[in-house]
Amino acid sequence: MSAPIDRGRRRFIQVSLTAAGALLVAPRLRAAPMPTVPPELLGDDLTAVGPFVRIERDNRIVIGAPACEIGQGVFTDLPMLVAEELDVDWSQVRVVQLPYGYADGDGDGAASVYGAQGVDASGAASQKHLREAGAIARWLLVQAAAQEWKLPAEQLRTQAGDVLAPDGRKLSYGALARTAATIAPPDKAPALKKPDAYAIIGKPTRTADAREIATGHRLYGIDAYAANALVAVIARCPFAGGTLASFDDGKARKVAGVVDVIELPKNADAALPAGVAVLAEHTWAALQGRDALVVEWKPADANAEPESSAALVGRAHTVLDSGEGGIKVRNDGEAEKLRKQPARHRLEARYELPFLAHAMLEPLGALIDLKQDGARLVAPLQDPDGASRLVAKLTGLQRTDIAIELPRGGGSFGRRLDNDYVAEAVVIAKAAGKPIKLMWTREDDLQHDRYRPFGVHALAASLDARNRVASWSHRCAATPLDAKTPNAGLLDASEFPAGHVAHLEQTFFALPTRLPLASGAWLDAFRAFAVESFIDELAVVSKQDALKLRLAMLEDAHAPATTGGVETARLAHVLRECAARIDWATPRSNGHGLGIACHAVAGGCFAHAFEVSVEGRQLQIHRAVCVADIGRVTNPLNAEAQIAGAMLDGISAALYQAITLKDGRVQQHGFQDYPLLRIGASPRATQVQIVESNADPIDPALASASAAPALANAVYAATTVRVRKLPLMAELMRML
Repeated sequence: MSAPIDRGRRRFIQVSLTAAGALLVAPRLRAAPMPTVPPELLGDDLTAVGPFVRIERDNRIVIGAPACEIGQGVFTDLPMLVAEELDVDWSQVRVVQLPYGYADGDGDGAASVYGAQGVDASGAASQKHLREAGAIARWLLVQAAAQEWKLPAEQLRTQAGDVLAPDGRKLSYGALARTAATIAPPDKAPALKKPDAYAIIGKPTRTADAREIATGHRLYGIDAYAANALVAVIARCPFAGGTLASFDDGKARKVAGVVDVIELPKNADAALPAGVAVLAEHTWAALQGRDALVVEWKPADANAEPESSAALVGRAHTVLDSGEGGIKVRNDGEAEKLRKQPARHRLEARYELPFLAHAMLEPLGALIDLKQDGARLVAPLQDPDGASRLVAKLTGLQRTDIAIELPRGGGSFGRRLDNDYVAEAVVIAKAAGKPIKLMWTREDDLQHDRYRPFGVHALAASLDARNRVASWSHRCAATPLDAKTPNAGLLDASEFPAGHVAHLEQTFFALPTRLPLASGAWLDAFRAFAVESFIDELAVVSKQDALKLRLAMLEDAHAPATTGGVETARLAHVLRECAARIDWATPRSNGHGLGIACHAVAGGCFAHAFEVSVEGRQLQIHRAVCVADIGRVTNPLNAEAQIAGAMLDGISAALYQAITLKDGRVQQHGFQDYPLLRIGASPRATQVQIVESNADPIDPALASASAAPALANAVYAATTVRVRKLPLMAELMRML
């Protein structure tokens, strides 16, 4: 047995896991606090060479996927980074999902033994950290071979899971793993591979669990079970911020299989609505029991006018007309003054965007088993660290005693960044004293989401004698995400065309709402529809080519080097490439029209172009093109699929989807009134092009922001009908 690690060395190891991605050798790993290791990473034939890598005696490699897989491909992409630097053949690799890896720190805070495991707009755990993890594991194996052969490690090299000596001898990683596990890792990670040496990174690679998904063997969060667990469903207050007035559970308790009915008071700390939970032996009984409840709800303010979409629209236009109470986001030059003066070309337009729901295919749900000395949570998560903190807060348990398993999730779009469903499961389990499997239905999902904000954009601009945009005014009245920071990204002072127009102003007007709202990349699509549609309108009124107008603004000599947080040249490049692929320069006939738009979001650049026609009351999308700069790409196959999927999601939202309020309640209940894009309405041909880039990688699923304006611009080109209100199809049919 190896000697114990002193506290100084142990502290270095914990820091290196979170900051430098260093791998811990197995004996030292056992000396530090560690989460439960999946059964697939244990056994007599497996040797640990760090928390990510296990090597079998027959030289098969098991790599742990650290981040939450919710459909964005990190279950495959992140292990590819480890495998590349480990220098193994991908066919040798088996991937398993790692649990959440919380461990207490040594006096300097908590540590995450697997690095960042949550996922958001910028992807998942740092690519560099994971690559360093693989490089350190390879270094340990080379050191083990050097000991075996009594040769300098510098003379050895690796290839496809073997260490090779200059004289042609070789030893497999499987033969070296046990010796490698006794060697202390280096203080500094070895040099990483150069791009020209990549054998895995950048190569199209099939999803690691594709066969299991296709054959139905892959377990999702909804498939999780535990012995003696009761299924719980909740009747939630339909009024945002409302309370429970009364309920009668007599009929519900008579439903066969119903075990208990529990009142759930409104919980502001955990952001939970008031509700009544029905617990049963199986899902059907729970749903039947909920249907049998007799419940009366009380709005948050019974004396106030019930909130409605129509009232919000009216309030938005009223504040935009008055101009009072706005928050100045940006004010360059004399935009406000010029907006009121005559100009050769002047245009004003207003764009209305509805609330939107996430509508991921797998509704929310969580399995929780609470005990006096610990807890087990199984749920598709996007923020496992937040879930761990929340469970600890609600139960009083130490975070080291909370085990969290991370099954594959059926989509998220950012919804699972909120852990409200985890909190609900914990509250119910505490009251019931039994393991609980909480189930959300599609109706629950649409009626109790965290919605994309509603808003109306009022834009005004003037062009000078040379048809250049001389002034730009963007005023937005929208439902704020946060009362303390009302704008919160609904307008962005750094985003195109800010900085590209000498006289520019942005003003935000808050429209209070009780409806819970979401943040994140959705807000880029909220802004992009208005901005990119308005640029197209400016091109029409001044008889300019819409592509040339955008490029003139982006590439002006006085334009800033960055826009929306990325290099302006990158955005102009994807726009040019997109135009080339849709064949923008060739005029269309037979009622076909082209539309184009671009947007920078979260460090990436995207451009969309569509060719459409309107035949009777049907919109035909003949071609759809997306060109993306998403930084360095690990797996092109996955990235292209993600971008194509995001584009279809953007089309679906633009054409059909809206969450509406009436009498203080959400009106949508399912896909029958919140429809998804059907195959027959999808583009006849779709093309995705990813441009080469050395920028930091981002999540390719962000490629939807410019889809809606490009589509609306194409509809105008085909019909001369300008749609300024979403969803597009309902408005187009009204205007035709």
